[in-house]
Amino acid sequence: MPMLGYDYAIVRVLPRVERGEQINAGVILSCAATGYLRARFELDETLLGRMAPGVELAPIRAALAGIEAVCAGGPAAGALGTMSARSRFHWLVAPRSTVVQVSAVHTGRCRDLDAALDDLLRRMVRR
Repeated sequence: MPMLGYDYAIVRVLPRVERGEQINAGVILSCAATGYLRARFELDETLLGRMAPGVELAPIRAALAGIEAVCAGGPAAGALGTMSARSRFHWLVAPRSTVVQVSAVHTGRCRDLDAALDDLLRRMVRR
């Protein structure tokens, strides 16, 4: 299998945006050449609760589920679901000042996109 170029961004949760403290919660990975667009999450809710006692988890979980829906495309993603995978990726990584944010976009190369996503999750999110 040939090497594939991909772009990725780390998904972060900032329970109190004004403080700037964050927890890496997941990764979005996109490969323009194949139309691949997926996200995986492992939010450490215990750590988040220690960082921001009383934080409401339901809206954060909903935002992460929304990212997964946009990655999958189709009717569940609403109007965004009709866009190309690459366009959805660009929409997902646009800067926002909300509790769920993404890092700058980074690049990589691999032969197996699912394995690359798993590796990024292991290296960037898991403690």
